[in-house]
Amino acid sequence: MSEEKLSPGHRDYVGALASGLDVLNAFDSSHSTMTLSEVAEQAGMDRAKARRFLLTLHSLGYIDRDGRQFRLTPKVLGLSSAYGASNDHISVVEHYLRDVTTRLGESSSLGVLDQHDIIYVVRSPAAHRLMSISLSAGTRLPAAYTSMGRVLVSRMPKVEQRIWLDSLTLEAFTEHSITDPVKFEAMLDQVRAQDYCVVDQELDLGLRSLAVPAVAYNGDVLGAINLSTNASRVSHQALVEECLPVLKDAVEQIRLHTK
Repeated sequence: MSEEKLSPGHRDYVGALASGLDVLNAFDSSHSTMTLSEVAEQAGMDRAKARRFLLTLHSLGYIDRDGRQFRLTPKVLGLSSAYGASNDHISVVEHYLRDVTTRLGESSSLGVLDQHDIIYVVRSPAAHRLMSISLSAGTRLPAAYTSMGRVLVSRMPKVEQRIWLDSLTLEAFTEHSITDPVKFEAMLDQVRAQDYCVVDQELDLGLRSLAVPAVAYNGDVLGAINLSTNASRVSHQALVEECLPVLKDAVEQIRLHTK
């Protein structure tokens, strides 16, 4: 289900709507409360424009205001719940992610690619916390340094992948992060060939993750599902030899039950 997207400047492209969404997306775990100037900077627009959108969103109930500080309200959760309610496959994926967590005792998630980010759509958390930030539906992480992001980028048509890579900025989150473009592309070729990806402490020290693509019965790509674990508890070899078959079984069950 992919149709050509409108570009800014097209007669049917509503710039005001796009800017309003940019303001909403400016808020994240690192910017939960911001001043007008901070929102403008995060959203990439001038203060006057950001002010109009903030005040409009405030009047609609999506933004709360306390003096100079702005924050999101719980009303924005209605947008994500509407997504879940309108996608029949979500409940199926959630069922099999819980099964993965039960069988392996590790957190499992479904993520989708959004430009250079992975967005968590469904998550089955284990009791232990692995990352320095809390992960939940809607969390964004840099796709280049997540196993889900890499496995999805590796499946892109080469022309699309080239465009994606040319606009990518590689950065070192840890001393293990791949920052050389040539090595990064070679890694993507390997991921494509094996159809799974392991990311070993490149985003967060101590975090090791494994991901495989998830496809519906009709062939639509639903995203990627992953397993995240502590590097000191589960070795790279164990992740591939013991956990990969469980993830592959899960995506096969998801494929069969998402007609």
